[in-house]
Amino acid sequence: MISISAVRYLNTLPFIYGIENSTLYKKIELSLDFPAVCAKKLLQGDVDLALVPTACIEDVKTSKIISDYCIGSDGPVETVSLYSNVPIFEVETIFLDYQSRTSIELLKILLRDYWHLSPKFIKANVGFEEEVMNKDAALIIGDRAFKYNNYYKYIYDLSLAWKELTGLPFVFAVWVANKNLPNKFIDEFNLALQSGVDNIEEVVKLQKLASIDCKDPVNYLCNKISYVLDSQKKKAMELFLEKII
Repeated sequence: MISISAVRYLNTLPFIYGIENSTLYKKIELSLDFPAVCAKKLLQGDVDLALVPTACIEDVKTSKIISDYCIGSDGPVETVSLYSNVPIFEVETIFLDYQSRTSIELLKILLRDYWHLSPKFIKANVGFEEEVMNKDAALIIGDRAFKYNNYYKYIYDLSLAWKELTGLPFVFAVWVANKNLPNKFIDEFNLALQSGVDNIEEVVKLQKLASIDCKDPVNYLCNKISYVLDSQKKKAMELFLEKII
């Protein structure tokens, strides 16, 4: 039985729906984790396949990207942003979200190459989102970000900034295996993911999203998240990995 770790954010629900409603579901063990935990499980060999932050790919010595799908964006994504009550050029300290290394690395690249700033970083703990004061800023990712899109005075969408810097889309996470998987499984897995992506309205209809502050989940999933791992996204991944500090 193949073990899989995936992320349970709003943007991954199409993947979860596709997997849970496929012929594969009875043949796998599926766990739902934070992005950083997905990567940790894959690195430690606790799972065979995981949806991992792009920055972690090279940490897996035998990494194999096995899917035609990813969590990507091409312009503003709304759920990976820097928040502050002062303009970014006045920010002195940034709280870094603990849930994903890729977003942290992306922020560091943008601060260096796009904004040309070098603030102090603080590794944040649970509950940091509302502790931002004075000349602080906070990197907040995932479903929690919807709440803070109307909370802070200044919002800097990292995916949009990357697009303005490079002209490319961005890939936040990809499906990576730490071993060779059967071709039949890979084909079935891709079909399962495609099924979810092709049925987003049904996915949203079936999910209980009361705890998520997203006003229009269908619009977010269809127009802010870009799921197909195409040639432009692969080019963007290569550039991002080259630029990591």
